[in-house]
Amino acid sequence: MPQFDPATFASQIFWLVVSFLALYWVIAKFAIPRVGEILEQRARLIQDDLDRAAALKADTDAAIATYEKAMANARGQARDTLLAAVNAMKKVADDKTAAVNTEITKQIADAEASIAKAKSEAMESIRTIATETAREAVSKLSGMALDATKIDGAVMAALKDAR
Repeated sequence: MPQFDPATFASQIFWLVVSFLALYWVIAKFAIPRVGEILEQRARLIQDDLDRAAALKADTDAAIATYEKAMANARGQARDTLLAAVNAMKKVADDKTAAVNTEITKQIADAEASIAKAKSEAMESIRTIATETAREAVSKLSGMALDATKIDGAVMAALKDAR
């Protein structure tokens, strides 16, 4: 094998160094800068994506904060509206209750007056019937005709005691 011949070692080492230097120069001039550009481009792209993600996260956080604030305001307005509606309904119910109580009180007073009138008429009717019955009973039992005013006075006294 000619590679192991010590007479050609110097030329082999020379060509090894020349080809190594040529390959090194080609890689250093063309390959490494291109790889560096690709790495920088990827780093920029990643950084841009991270920046955009951070901006979108900030926008999302702002939107969430705005949403939560709007929801809190809506809840507050709903609570106020509900409270106002409850108060209005309570006022309407109180007004209707007062009107019904007034009407019932009036009806009770009218009924009491009607009952008192009926009682008075019944008592007058009882007095009249009692007076006539007493007059007839006295006249049939004793055969005497008594004065109507005396019988009427005795019936009135008896009715006053019965009350």
